[in-house]
Amino acid sequence: MDYCDLHTHSIYSDGTDTPAEIIKKAELLNLKAVALTDHNSVNGLKEFLSAGKNSSVEAVSGIEFSTDYNDKELHIVGLFIKERYYADIDALFKEFALLKEESNKNLINGLKNIGIDISYEHILNKVPGAKINRANIGAYLVEKGYVKSIEEAFNTVLSPEFGLYVQPKRLNALYIIEFLKSIGAVSVLAHPYLAFNDNELKEFIKKAIKKGLVAIETDYSTFSESQTLRLIEIAKEFNLLRSGGSDYHGKNKPYISLGKGTGGLRVSYKLLEDMKKFIKI
Repeated sequence: MDYCDLHTHSIYSDGTDTPAEIIKKAELLNLKAVALTDHNSVNGLKEFLSAGKNSSVEAVSGIEFSTDYNDKELHIVGLFIKERYYADIDALFKEFALLKEESNKNLINGLKNIGIDISYEHILNKVPGAKINRANIGAYLVEKGYVKSIEEAFNTVLSPEFGLYVQPKRLNALYIIEFLKSIGAVSVLAHPYLAFNDNELKEFIKKAIKKGLVAIETDYSTFSESQTLRLIEIAKEFNLLRSGGSDYHGKNKPYISLGKGTGGLRVSYKLLEDMKKFIKI
């Protein structure tokens, strides 16, 4: 059987591999396809697609939008993003990017005030050209020995409950689904159980389908077999396609491997073929 990974991140958001390195690693793993889905950024897609042209691995252009739904952070993956719409996507993020930068700077100033030697320039120099977020800041804190892991950072000084981090305004989830439909892309609800229980998920799906939701991520690194099976049932119930991926971030999430997640993930290439049929690629 052929396998793929439809959820990965590069240095252009909060991963540690270049887009070309992701292609190379996918080759070594004998994956048939891999999607680059950086957070709120299409900046790595040209490099990614170029690397894919000289590879046995099919490169799928994607993005992962950080969105809001009823004051809950929800991630929507878009797959098969066409280059002619990159500028439109950048325009969507123009205001959001300014708010995000302000949030990052306030967080870093707060960290400095509690004795942590850090500056915004430090982070920018570590990941030039990337869309900075808390994972980048967390990686810096690990490197400097303030915490032992990025997970520890998120559970302590980078947590909203700690009081230093304030989430900036996000784009509306239903609007983004509608937008992805308008540009001929496939919209995927990412890792549903990180945001919803079953009842909440079904209520969201009912609204999202009306806006053009195509698929849900049934196969995901941290989902149990029973969760995956339940999501497959829900996908069938609402006539949604399935997607799946590791959420690979390289060294920033060392416990997650490309294509294999935490070890047992295997995403069938058939899921991607079904999406292609849907948009007639």
